[in-house]
Amino acid sequence: MSTATLKFIRLSPTKARLIAREVQGMNAEMALAALEFMPNKAAGIISKVIASAVANGEYEPEEVTVLSCRVDKGPVLRRFRPRARGSASRILKPTSHIFVEVGTVVEEKKETPKKEKAKKEETPKKETKAPAKKSAKSVDLNDLKLLSGVGPAMEKKLHAEGVTSIQQIADMTQEQIAELDAKIGIKGKIEDTWQKEAQELIKNNEKES
Repeated sequence: MSTATLKFIRLSPTKARLIAREVQGMNAEMALAALEFMPNKAAGIISKVIASAVANGEYEPEEVTVLSCRVDKGPVLRRFRPRARGSASRILKPTSHIFVEVGTVVEEKKETPKKEKAKKEETPKKETKAPAKKSAKSVDLNDLKLLSGVGPAMEKKLHAEGVTSIQQIADMTQEQIAELDAKIGIKGKIEDTWQKEAQELIKNNEKES
């Protein structure tokens, strides 16, 4: 690996970096050939620095690669141009420092460890059977709140009228329903909803037992 540096060259670093990016990573011989046909001022200067780096390491251009081509900003020269009415405008003349590094690229092929593909005996996957739906658990037939729309307040009203279990609601006759409906004002909910729900709960309890 060898390097070459060119300092305080009258060249804008912004313009020089456009060329430096193109040759970085290229074979030195290819880079020199490409720079020869570029019309930019920076191309000729960078070409000379690359050739100098190759010569410093006593290499042949085809043997090495441009590992790094860096352009750093140098001091700015300030000049002035006379303008109207005794004024002057400033002229900035930038300079650059060009650094080139060349060397041989050793392609070290990383030996990836061979993954031993152990043929595992394909164990049959345990068929996860969906848990069987449990039948409804036995419920407390004295809990009137199991019926839809029956809360603590309604339960108290039913208890006050002597209705204390779901079995009683399931066994009610039309006359009893009409009488209870008139007292509490349930608006036919016993016959339409509660009796059906009560009968289903009783059936489920019988299955469980």
